[in-house]
Amino acid sequence: MGTIEQTLKCPVCQDFFTEPVTLQCGHNFCLTCIQAVWETDVSTEGPFFCPECQIFLPSDLTLEINTDLQTKVKDFTGDRHLGEAETQKTTPNGATKPFLTVYCDHCIEKPSVAIKTCLTCDASLCQAHAQLHQQRSVLREHTLVEVTRDPLSLKCREHRDELKLFCMEERVPVCCLCVLVGMHKHHKASQLHEATADFKSMLETSINQLLKRRCEAEHAIKDLESLYMQTVKSAADFRERISDKYSRIRVVLDADERLMMQIIDAEETYMTDWLETQRGIVETQIKEIDRFRASSKLLLQETNDLQFLQQITAQNLCDPLDLPPVQTVNGDLCDPEKLRTVERLVDDLSLALSQHFPRMWSYLTLPALDVKTAHPKLEISQDNKQVYWRRQPASERLSPQPYDSQYSVLAQESFMSGQYYWEVIVQDKPFWMIGVTTGSFDKKDSPAQSSSSLGVNSTSWCIYHGDGQYLACHDTQEKQLSVAKRVRKLGILANIQKGELSFYNADTMTLLHSFCVQCTEPLYPMFNPCIDMNGVNKQPLTLFWIKDPWNWHADESEKQT
Repeated sequence: MGTIEQTLKCPVCQDFFTEPVTLQCGHNFCLTCIQAVWETDVSTEGPFFCPECQIFLPSDLTLEINTDLQTKVKDFTGDRHLGEAETQKTTPNGATKPFLTVYCDHCIEKPSVAIKTCLTCDASLCQAHAQLHQQRSVLREHTLVEVTRDPLSLKCREHRDELKLFCMEERVPVCCLCVLVGMHKHHKASQLHEATADFKSMLETSINQLLKRRCEAEHAIKDLESLYMQTVKSAADFRERISDKYSRIRVVLDADERLMMQIIDAEETYMTDWLETQRGIVETQIKEIDRFRASSKLLLQETNDLQFLQQITAQNLCDPLDLPPVQTVNGDLCDPEKLRTVERLVDDLSLALSQHFPRMWSYLTLPALDVKTAHPKLEISQDNKQVYWRRQPASERLSPQPYDSQYSVLAQESFMSGQYYWEVIVQDKPFWMIGVTTGSFDKKDSPAQSSSSLGVNSTSWCIYHGDGQYLACHDTQEKQLSVAKRVRKLGILANIQKGELSFYNADTMTLLHSFCVQCTEPLYPMFNPCIDMNGVNKQPLTLFWIKDPWNWHADESEKQT
């Protein structure tokens, strides 16, 4: 019965359908309920949707009464006289609410509304039958209560007896048999009216206590609100003042300190690596000297003149040795000039912080070499940070000019907008060529074709170094630069918005030369280690990398957000 009853109720008002209408999705609603949901009295406006399945319905939807469903509702609620009828009940807020009226079980021909329910008889009684119940002596002892549709809810489910007592231990209504022989035997029980009086008294006391506590809570709320407003105002004042002092310098200062420490760490790493390389060269010379010394000592011990002369002739030792001089280490190359520059920059920062940000190092990007664009004569390290002149067998050694621009390699990254800065370590390398070129070439071309334009056409710009001389090269034009101190690291800053390409001594941040660059195509960093002649130019070009670089653009975007 419950399942059938639910199918006859509107999902909106949870009551039996009144003028039911069926939507295209198959769900039913009262006409007034669905119009209230759609907030319209007519079905010519939208949007229309089903409150059950949430699908949208066409705008030309028309609502028609489902007469079959309406008949089923009427049959179930009243026309079949099943003891229930639809009526109206006034709720405490003045609204009317439909509910099912209970009919007298003794009225057969014409149902009458019941006003009492007899728990002894399990029957609902109208006014007349209730008076008859009270007048007959045999029925006078029956228990009459307010009308209810479920009299069994007022009886013990185990003994089917009236619930006349209240178990104080279990806190549930019980019948007399429950206390005498049932589950509540030996429990303390009270009459219902006594238990009700006790609990009402307790509730009244609780209500008074709650009222008092509520007043105290309201005063506390007011105090809290007052303190909250004071706290918010005070915090806002302090936040505004302190934020003004710290927000602009904390992020920049912390990030700059981290950047400087990374610069120092990287400087130490690259310098120690270079010193290890120089140490290896000198150690090789020592081994060679020791070998010649040992061989010469053995010859001096030879007593047979003939054998001595034969051996010294065979080893080409007849003439005094013309040994190359031992390469002396240039202490200037180990001078911690960059570290002093870092310290000087920090000193400058303490004097005038705002004048030094952002630094070019803030725009430091970490390009990687593109092996696919490298000339066949070049060798790229596995980490794509270094480019060498490939070692050639003696039979294949060539003798071109060391500044031949075709022996180049591109970076993997290109730049179209913004500012980018990168550094290339050259140390004491006698020949090198470093710059940028546009992306007008096709990377599918051979490396020699794609990288042969560095500094010799209108779409490439570079700095060339040859034995202490520095040239700024562009479009076959060369300009000799006045450089006070040898460049060990070359820094390149591309400010594409301003159309500027600047080259710096990366140790001292001294400007070497600036080009005016106007192009609409991507710019690729380009590197030419130049040819190694007789081992004097075998050092690599090394890209300067730091761990976890600071993204200045991202930090600025976050601050603005």
